Amino acid sequence: MTPAELFLHADAALREVIDQIDPADFTAPVPAEWSQLESPTLLGVLGRHAYDEAWVPDVIAGHAAADGDPFADADLLGDDPIASYDSLNDAAAAAVRSGLTAETFRFTYGDYPAAEGFAHLATYRAFQAWVIAKHFGIPFHLSPELIAGLNEHVTPHADEWRQWGVFPPAIEPPADADDETRLLCAVGFWIP
Repeated sequence: MTPAELFLHADAALREVIDQIDPADFTAPVPAEWSQLESPTLLGVLGRHAYDEAWVPDVIAGHAAADGDPFADADLLGDDPIASYDSLNDAAAAAVRSGLTAETFRFTYGDYPAAEGFAHLATYRAFQAWVIAKHFGIPFHLSPELIAGLNEHVTPHADEWRQWGVFPPAIEPPADADDETRLLCAVGFWIP
């Protein structure tokens, strides 16, 4: 699986979960570690994902927030947050599918080769999809393709990225663990 394909699978997984969110849960608090917001709610986390999706076309084109941030104060969710997110998700996926990708992605935390940049973007989406679904009781599993892609492009970096605070400590998987559980344990996100 290419890094761009990994991104597309992860982006689709997050959308699958977001599309199942009950708007009545928008004001529900979420764990503080999900966001840098002072009092994070599900809607606040959705807003951060919308912001991230809005940036994908520019990031993969080699632009950075340091060049100017047109989304900083924009209301990206509007009156229909899920539909608004879906539109941004569509635009991000279309940009990735175009194949027009810079050699370097310029994130706020540093510059990375495109392959690693796609892995960073996929990591955020895939594991947020899983934890949001788990927290809110949304039926969801990472697809076999996404699991394979994450094992190829992300798991080999888990210990290094753990040192940066991306992942919590690894968890010993249960003896009867399936592929999804083993992956989630390797990156410290598994919750029984």
